[in-house]
Amino acid sequence: MQRVCAGYRVPLFDTLAETLPGGLSLYAGDPRPDEMIDLSQKPQKAAFWHAENVHLFSGKFYLCIQRDVLIWLRQTDPNVLIMEANMRYVRSRDAVLWMHRRNRPVIGWGLGTGRTGGTLLKQHLKLFDALITYSSAGKQSYLAAGFPEERIYTACNAAAPRPTRPMPVRLPDRYDGSPIVLYVGRLQARKRLDLLIRACAEQPRHIRPRLWIIGDGPIRAELEETAKNIYPQTEFFGALYGEELTAHFDRADLFCLPGTGGLALQQAMASALPLIAAEADGTQADLVREENGIRVTPGNQQELTAAVTKLLSDPVKLRRMGERSFRIVKDEINLEAMAAVFAGAVEEIQQKGLRR
Repeated sequence: MQRVCAGYRVPLFDTLAETLPGGLSLYAGDPRPDEMIDLSQKPQKAAFWHAENVHLFSGKFYLCIQRDVLIWLRQTDPNVLIMEANMRYVRSRDAVLWMHRRNRPVIGWGLGTGRTGGTLLKQHLKLFDALITYSSAGKQSYLAAGFPEERIYTACNAAAPRPTRPMPVRLPDRYDGSPIVLYVGRLQARKRLDLLIRACAEQPRHIRPRLWIIGDGPIRAELEETAKNIYPQTEFFGALYGEELTAHFDRADLFCLPGTGGLALQQAMASALPLIAAEADGTQADLVREENGIRVTPGNQQELTAAVTKLLSDPVKLRRMGERSFRIVKDEINLEAMAAVFAGAVEEIQQKGLRR
């Protein structure tokens, strides 16, 4: 049960549909028009039910009513329900009670409690028989809210499968010309690409990089004007996909996400790239470690500039960090590993039964 079915989540749902013995039914509706969520992909393996979403208010007062959720539950008759552990989804409680009246478990999943682990949230979490969180930081927040550890499962956030090809070949101790710093994602204000352009402009001349920006969005023209005035070595490629996108990952030397978001980190890691990422929702800590990158404070120009300088100044160490990125997504954090945690949680919670 989801509010919306974002395109990057479809591979997870289809993998689960193939993994779980009884398959998967996915219930999700449309976002608000201003959210710019990619809905281009639809599940091919999971059965899809288009939910009737009603959006009320905005900001911290936002609520979503999914009007036909009980109709979906009656028709699909699930053994286990997995749903977002979000208090803003008004019909969540109705769905949980429907399952519990039939002695069937409900698993909540999400980022964690964030900074608002108050009494209402703690009461809301008591609805769930287990929780799946995206990150180790999320697990700690659920523990702090009083949820029992043996019923918390950590499925590190993944949108890319385990790499099946070898690492790209790069010069081990130098750059092939100027180093290339790469960004991939939506061109939105919250991505803070203005900071990245300035960070590249402030690099010492001997490591001043080419900056490649891949993606599209509402502030592209503004960013192009900024780059023209501040750092003409910036190239805008628009949105790229498939092999063309992979080829750009393979040619780059350093990947940087200076603002919110972070799913492109895994594709960068699959191309053996070291990382710079702003701390955002807590999932970055599992992906960006001391041995493969640097995490910076969101909005801090000085930290971002210093991180770019530090990594580009030592190409030998940079390559070793890229190799570590590749090992992390190959051996630890990938779509298959995330789906395995979900499937394991479903099996275990059926054995444990409802929370009492």
